[in-house]
Amino acid sequence: MGRRRDPDLYRAPFPLYTVQVHRDTGLVITAGGGGASKTGIKNGVHFLCLERMGGQVCASLAHSFDTETRATMSLALGGDVIAAGQDASCQILRFKEETGKPEIKQERKTQGKGGASEQGPRKRRVGGSQPAAGDGDGMNETQNKTAEISVEKLGEVQTDFSDDGLQKSVRFSGDLSFLVTGGADGYIRVWEYPAMKKKLDFKAHDGEIEDLDISPYNKQVVSVGRDFACCVWKNDQLALGLHWNENMPSIPDKMFGKVEDNREALRLYTVQIPHKRDRKPPPCYITKWDGRSFLPLLTQPCGNEVISCLAVSDSGTFLGLGTVTGSVAIYISFSLQKLYYVEEAHGIVVTDLAFVPETQHGRELVGDHEAAMLSVAVDSRCKLHVLPNRIDDVVTFYNATLTHVIDAVALPTTRTVKKDRNCPWYTLDLRVLKSAYRKLEHKWRSSGLTVHREIWTNHLVIYRRALAAAFSS
Repeated sequence: MGRRRDPDLYRAPFPLYTVQVHRDTGLVITAGGGGASKTGIKNGVHFLCLERMGGQVCASLAHSFDTETRATMSLALGGDVIAAGQDASCQILRFKEETGKPEIKQERKTQGKGGASEQGPRKRRVGGSQPAAGDGDGMNETQNKTAEISVEKLGEVQTDFSDDGLQKSVRFSGDLSFLVTGGADGYIRVWEYPAMKKKLDFKAHDGEIEDLDISPYNKQVVSVGRDFACCVWKNDQLALGLHWNENMPSIPDKMFGKVEDNREALRLYTVQIPHKRDRKPPPCYITKWDGRSFLPLLTQPCGNEVISCLAVSDSGTFLGLGTVTGSVAIYISFSLQKLYYVEEAHGIVVTDLAFVPETQHGRELVGDHEAAMLSVAVDSRCKLHVLPNRIDDVVTFYNATLTHVIDAVALPTTRTVKKDRNCPWYTLDLRVLKSAYRKLEHKWRSSGLTVHREIWTNHLVIYRRALAAAFSS
């Protein structure tokens, strides 16, 4: 772990602000742009196909959707529907991946004398193939069977009414029955889907909403804002506020995650960032909360770099962190221990992260590695980070954790052990004599006979004489 620059998976012609991986098709959807400024930087949504070639994962551009003068700053996937946050609006798009139908290009030719057409000399048929049906009447046919992606605009709603006009976050519910947006005006707005009718509209924070997420069972919405508050909402009512440390105000990021070995359990992960940066910056922290009682379970420091984004894998096993300095890290959710770190993987702030889904296609891409994660940044680059499968490290970590638990329950004590004195004069012959008289003593004490006692006494005298002679020499 450390500073190393992995090759780019993909480089876009504009800054990238968000990335998602479609679970069913494996398509990578990334978006961004230069906004409305006349700098010549385009705005768009790119669809990438991932495939494994020669042991390496490669990306190819499958489709580019132009968003005209608006850059996509936030994005959510709900099946084949994209909710894209563009300025103060949320644009709803539907994409479809399909193999193109045979495309027939027809050109009717009028032949003149000598077999030549009016448009020029007759072209030779490529490959000497036989004419297809319909060629007899002067029709040329070409077929295109390449995979195509079509994007359709379904609608658009205004989701922010601040002077800045910026939607900061958007999420689909698990059952795709509603959509939640949060903007710079501090309001949370809930929209019925697919009708996109406003269901709830309430003030959640004083200032911008940094991020929000929906619990898998659609019971709560958790939001964080610039007012240093992290709130749990049930409909438009505040259920409770999460307090990590009253003495350290922070700007947190958060996301729900599953528990791998317990389907009923749920965890909420937050990142705490000190709002004041001193000459010696204090560390940021990761906190794991119970997703039902919202009680903190574990908190660990995650370095002095300011965290810019957070991602959780499908199974809830791994956490991904991106920083404003371009670094990328992967943590294990069980103990919040760092497993992977690349310093300044990007040249500037990491804007979004996404794990490769744990599907059959995703496992084929990951190969022998434990997990793979995509990162995008303002430097227009999309990079792939793979976590090696290290069984020995897992066993070592298990042993260290078990030792830590045992030491916490049964406190360790110190004991002074004296070294054996060095006696070079105590030879092997003396050891044999001592062993023999110990056996004779045991035999006498077992039987109690006088004859055995006399034999033991005589042998003891011989051993003591030999011991005295060896010590005096």
